[in-house]
Amino acid sequence: MSSNHQLIIYWSDEDQSFIVEVPELPGCMANGATQSEALANAQRVIDEWIATAKELGREIPKAKGKLMYA
Repeated sequence: MSSNHQLIIYWSDEDQSFIVEVPELPGCMANGATQSEALANAQRVIDEWIATAKELGREIPKAKGKLMYA
C-alpha cells in the first residue's frame, strides 16, 4: 500500500533521530537513524494505521495534498 498523505520530517536532538509525522492521520508518526529509514518506517506505520482503521470501521482521512501556506 502507498500513501499520498503529507509527511513532515525533521531531526530531533532529544531523540537523536529523524522524526516523520503524518498530520492527516492522528497519532501517526515514526522515526529512524537516517531520513530514508524514517521514511520507510513511516510508510509501514501508515499502512498499519490504515489497516487498523479499516478493521475498526473508522473513516480514513483523504490526503489533502500540499499546503497552500506555510
